[in-house]
Amino acid sequence: MGTRVVKPVHLLRVAIPGILLLGSACRVTEPEQLAGACTPAGEPLRAAFYAYYPPVSYSADEDPASPGFHTHLGYEADLLTAMEAMEGARLSFERSPVAEWPDIWLLPSTPDIDIAGGGISILDSRTRDHAGEVAVAFTSGHIAFRQSLLVRAGDAGRFSSYDGLTRDVLVGVFRSSTGEARFLQLAGLADDDGVLAAGTRIDTPGGTVVADGTAAYVVTAARASAVLDGRTHIHPPSDLMPQVVHATSVQELLEALRDETIDAVARGAIGNSETAYESEGSFVVSALDTLAEHGGFALDAGQPELLACIDEKLSWLTRDREIGYAEWREDATVLLERARLWTGR
Repeated sequence: MGTRVVKPVHLLRVAIPGILLLGSACRVTEPEQLAGACTPAGEPLRAAFYAYYPPVSYSADEDPASPGFHTHLGYEADLLTAMEAMEGARLSFERSPVAEWPDIWLLPSTPDIDIAGGGISILDSRTRDHAGEVAVAFTSGHIAFRQSLLVRAGDAGRFSSYDGLTRDVLVGVFRSSTGEARFLQLAGLADDDGVLAAGTRIDTPGGTVVADGTAAYVVTAARASAVLDGRTHIHPPSDLMPQVVHATSVQELLEALRDETIDAVARGAIGNSETAYESEGSFVVSALDTLAEHGGFALDAGQPELLACIDEKLSWLTRDREIGYAEWREDATVLLERARLWTGR
């Protein structure tokens, strides 16, 4: 991936009918009295953030060798900053960018990280480590995601829904994401548990394998069967299902869409709509999933008091989800304004 300076966040101008974004037009002005510090001595919390998900969480510069790579921007960055501004909370975050998406949610179970974010959907499967043990816990959701298709503008009518995607259609996905897992379900290539349909062929670095319809061939947003590691292409068992092409980065997907080597990108509507806006009409968001998922921060499951304290601060900042992503897009100062009303003891 080449170096690219990420533009500052701007107001979305892409209309997506029916999209669910946490928040309303409500603006609160009254002070309230809640609990105070989350750590006994106000020690900084080590926060890992995903570096490549504008406008939710991203680095000021995509190049890991650049100083700007360590500057955290986006909605979740402003949530952390607002928590730091809450009087008496004594919260501060030492932020570390993470370039690799898979298992980012498990980082708080390691000795080096206390909290992780980056547009992480809250899933039970993401609370468990590779041994199946509960390792992390999530805060309550502060943002909602719906999956969508990003297509070239001329194909908007052709791909206005998930219906009718046939074998001649190539859909790009970001491996080990909710975009991949949910699209496989919507396309009929996997059931609700992520079990791939019998007869599905999957290209991997070790060769092509064929799913038999059992749990030996599973793809979820948290992990996939070991035999499917590094998967690059999924070939459907039916002409009435699309092909799926995998990428290791969103930028790779967008370049493939631009070069017409794929027909659509299956991804969250927030990220896709941001890309559509920046494309100046080249790309549009077409199909929109009816299912909404919530995103939150992950913390060590063995720190319930810290989790509860941070969740309390987040609930205050969002006024139990009445203030959220939509309001922040309208006015990026809304979270800091809310933080100044905190009168914690």
